[in-house]
Amino acid sequence: MNPSLLTLVQWLSPAFPVGSFAYSHGLEWAMDAGRIRTAAGLQTWLEAVLADGAGRSDAILLARAMDGGDPAPLVALAEALAPSRERAQEAMEQGAAFLRTTNALNGGDWPPMPLPVAVGVAARALALPAAEVAALYLQAFAGALVQAAVRFLPLGQTDGQRVLAALHPVILTLAAEAATAPLDAIGSAAFGSDLASLHHETMETRIFRT
Repeated sequence: MNPSLLTLVQWLSPAFPVGSFAYSHGLEWAMDAGRIRTAAGLQTWLEAVLADGAGRSDAILLARAMDGGDPAPLVALAEALAPSRERAQEAMEQGAAFLRTTNALNGGDWPPMPLPVAVGVAARALALPAAEVAALYLQAFAGALVQAAVRFLPLGQTDGQRVLAALHPVILTLAAEAATAPLDAIGSAAFGSDLASLHHETMETRIFRT
C-alpha cells in the first residue's frame, strides 16, 4: 500500500483535530425545521449538497490547489463562494486547524486558508491522484454531516451508514470530474442548503456552530 494514502486517511479521519463534529453546514436548522426527518430525506439533502453545492465546489478547489503555485487566488475564491458568515467560518476555522496540525507534523508553514484549499496544498507532498484525494475529502465531509444527523434525529448508526454508502457513486463521480475541472466550472445551485446556513445564524438554541 502507498504510505501516502494512509497519511491522507489520517488527515481526513474524525480523529484529526479539525473539529468537524462541531459543524453541520446548516443541516441543524433543516432538521429542526422539519425539512429532514428520515434517512431518505437526509440522503436527498446530502446528494444535493455534494452534487450541486459546496461538495462540488470544494472538490474543484482542492484539485486545483494540488496543481501547485500560489494558493492565494484560490483562497479568495473560496471565501467569495461562502453564501453566509457561518459557512465562511466553517471553512476557515477547519482549514486553519487542519494546517496547524499538518504544519506541525511535516514542518510546513502554510498560513490559514479554507479547508478545501488547505487539504489541496498539503496533499501536494503526497503525490496521490487528485481524484483520489477529492474522493476521500468528500467522503469525510459527507460522513461528518451523517454523524451530525445521527446525533440530532431519531436515526440509528446503521441507517446513517446506509445513507453514507448510498452517496459513494455521487462522491466518485464528483471526484473524477473535479480532478480535471477548471475553476470556471465551479457553480452552486444548492439553494436550500445555503438558506439553511443563513437561518442557522438566527437559531436561539443549537448544538452545532454552523
